[in-house]
Amino acid sequence: MSKRRHNGHTFLVPKPADPDGLAPLLQRSDHAAPSIFRPENMLREARRQKGIGAAPVAPICVIDPDGDIVDHVRRHHGAQASAHWACYHTRMWEWTAGGIQYGIVGRAVGSSFAVLVAEQLFASGCKLLLSVASAGQITDIGPPPYHILIARALRDEGTSYHYLPPTMFAAADPVLVSTAAEGLVRAGCSVHVGDTWTTDAPFRETAHSIAARRDAGILAVEMEAAALYAFGAACRRPVICLAHVSNRLGCVENDFEKGHANGACSSIELVTAIAKAWLSSEQMTDGAAKRRAADRVSTAV
Repeated sequence: MSKRRHNGHTFLVPKPADPDGLAPLLQRSDHAAPSIFRPENMLREARRQKGIGAAPVAPICVIDPDGDIVDHVRRHHGAQASAHWACYHTRMWEWTAGGIQYGIVGRAVGSSFAVLVAEQLFASGCKLLLSVASAGQITDIGPPPYHILIARALRDEGTSYHYLPPTMFAAADPVLVSTAAEGLVRAGCSVHVGDTWTTDAPFRETAHSIAARRDAGILAVEMEAAALYAFGAACRRPVICLAHVSNRLGCVENDFEKGHANGACSSIELVTAIAKAWLSSEQMTDGAAKRRAADRVSTAV
């Protein structure tokens, strides 16, 4: 950067860009370095400005880009606005069912917005994050609507590249996927398990790109999973993404039908089954850790 003066004013002149250089997303190499701008710091100031206490939010949190689940739990589950969610951009609604506390944030659409919320959720006390997002069918595995438990997401967006080096896919924790899948089976829930395509540009889904994704075994296209999985992997946070396939990309009449209550009932059923399975696995893990600690103490004595 150099300086130049003109008519008494000083201008900063950037260095010429290398026309043959990589895009900034692909140049980045500091993925393991800590960020200067932290969600904890922003939330501290948001709480100060809003007069909100620093108590934790619900341990099981959901991102609902469409907002249909939010509307449903407010109307039918008595969900109330969280007293402790300080985010500048969204509202959280909390409810309790089966002894489990849930929090949900609606209408956080797209990879960057979803991860902005996810960072703040875990900084606010979230223990497990689930995303339930509408998706378009890429590979025909049946008539919509249906759900996919996303194992991997193709990284055709930008946010994930700030968290992990470039690769084709961002993957969920396989142990977490297995726990979720087993919980869904026990609850009698029918879902597909497979890969999706995360895009930042839904209206640039061309025939060529769709065919290429279908050839690669991609089941559906959505807008958040790759970024959320990259965040989860980089920051070691448990994140599970579900794609609610509701459409055939608008190429047929009567498309975008999500089912009863706009799909909220079936989505809540999946969230509940996964939450129960995860909490059970965490209790088993904690119990095993305590037994190992007790064994070490008794051996030392």
